[in-house]
Amino acid sequence: MTRFALQFGQTAPGLAYRERATVHGICIDGEGRVALARIGTGPFEFDLPGGGVEPTENDASALCREFLEETGLVVEVGHLLGRAGQFWISQGDPRNSLSAFYAVRQTGPAQAPQEPDHTLVWMQPEQALRALRHDAHAWVLLRWLRAGQTGEL
Repeated sequence: MTRFALQFGQTAPGLAYRERATVHGICIDGEGRVALARIGTGPFEFDLPGGGVEPTENDASALCREFLEETGLVVEVGHLLGRAGQFWISQGDPRNSLSAFYAVRQTGPAQAPQEPDHTLVWMQPEQALRALRHDAHAWVLLRWLRAGQTGEL
């Protein structure tokens, strides 16, 4: 099983965790708030926007597609912020998301998300740290904050 230097989450004995390359981004607005994808119909879960990289995609194209699908935002992908793995179980499917995290910038007007159970939510970074469901997402956001990032690509 592949692991990044930073691996979050716990495995359950007897389960095989399927590896999946994923990408996620940190996008901030003019008020310094972070874009999150709110998932579900309640209780809600919150992620940095992003998802799986398809075999025909590179990280940038996958992240642009995922941002549009999950938040309705058109974005430009900037520099790599870090990489981390996250063990988790989604709808009974054990996964190890091997995630690359990027700085992104909104480049066009917001549209309606294409995924019906996803909604764009803007949160202050400190609030987002508490809301994010995956430790790997909180880690990269904290790393971004501690580096004094300003949203520049």
